[in-house]
Amino acid sequence: MIILKSLDEIKEIRKANQIIARLYEEVLPKYIKAGISTMELNKIIEDYIRSAGAIPATIGVGGPFNPYPAGSCISLNDEVVHGVPKADKILKDGDIVGIDVVTNLNGFFGDSAITFPVGEIDEEAKKLLKVTKEARDIGIEAAIVGNRFGDIGYAIQEHVEKNGFSVVRDFSGHGVGKSMHEDPCIPNFGRRGRGLKIENGMVLAIEPMVNVGSYKVAIENDGWTVVTRDGKRSAHFEHSIAIVDGKPIILSELD
Repeated sequence: MIILKSLDEIKEIRKANQIIARLYEEVLPKYIKAGISTMELNKIIEDYIRSAGAIPATIGVGGPFNPYPAGSCISLNDEVVHGVPKADKILKDGDIVGIDVVTNLNGFFGDSAITFPVGEIDEEAKKLLKVTKEARDIGIEAAIVGNRFGDIGYAIQEHVEKNGFSVVRDFSGHGVGKSMHEDPCIPNFGRRGRGLKIENGMVLAIEPMVNVGSYKVAIENDGWTVVTRDGKRSAHFEHSIAIVDGKPIILSELD
């Protein structure tokens, strides 16, 4: 069931997202450099979220048998999403590192992801980051009342594929706000005019995951980290948006 949000609720969801926006804009760029481990980055992220009065919402997700162990997902190079932070996973110059954070602020959830370059990256990686970020923004532009979710997926897929990359199909965008993952599922591929209609009051996470090679992925033995099957690199950009007066408003962009 899709939960439509009131304007007051959207304001609270924005507050949760603004914590992540400040983290990405003002905090992490100082630390994304060769030599730091993803475990160290995760501690910086968790400490910052808690200092802002929120809870790192990914901790414990998945239940008692294999709970997610960290307050962020940090994915390196061929890792697509849900990379588990580790002390022995060290950033190197030329890497790309995707960071996905969910905050819980007084029962309202923010969700946003970004892929950072580490030092100087090659031209293929630069293009991958540029195209993935553009695909996210193009998908957001399609999220207007009168369109359907297939229009969002089509816009993302068309931009990615015309640039020679592929869209991951096993993971998608989703509703967000009163919990981390809500209905609807929003694939990053699709056909125009298909799917549910977009309505005012929807709060959505738009998050293309884009691979250099094949769209096919696998899950590593930790049960979480998603990697490309062909070992080629992947990027991930995500914003939480609200549909207000027929148009998308980005909640996870710094005010």
